[in-house]
Amino acid sequence: MNREKLLELYNKYELTKDDVYKHQHYVIITRKGIEKIQAKEKISINYEVIKCETNFAVFKAIAFINSKPSVLIETFGSALKGASFKDGNCNTWYVAEMAEKRALSRAVLKLTGFYELGVFGEDESEDFKKVNKDKLINLNK
Repeated sequence: MNREKLLELYNKYELTKDDVYKHQHYVIITRKGIEKIQAKEKISINYEVIKCETNFAVFKAIAFINSKPSVLIETFGSALKGASFKDGNCNTWYVAEMAEKRALSRAVLKLTGFYELGVFGEDESEDFKKVNKDKLINLNK
C-alpha cells in the first residue's frame, strides 16, 4: 500500500477516522465514506441488472466522472444468499440491494484510485464489516 498516495486521497475526499478502518491486510472505506467520495467527484452511476433471482443477483455498474478528461468504467457486484459463507457471500435476503451496493463501492473506488492501492468498500464482503472501533485507523499519524 502506498501510504503517501492513500493519505493524499484521504485528504482530498475529506475522509475522517469514522470513514476508514483497517481489516486484517486491507484498508476499508465505510458506506458513508463511499458516498462522500461519490458526491465530491459527482460520480454518476447507472446499473444494469444482469441476473436477479431469489438468492442471487449480479448488477453491472456503469460509472462516469465528467471531468477533464472524463472517465468511464464498468464493474460488477454480486450477492449470493447462503446458509453459511461456504455456501454464499452474504447473509441477507436483500441480494439485489447488496449486489447494487457492492457494484457502487467498486465503481467509486476504481474511478478515484483507491482500488489500485488495495482499498475496499465495507459492502464488498461480509468479512469486511467493522468488528469494533479499536481497528479504526488514522492516516494522519
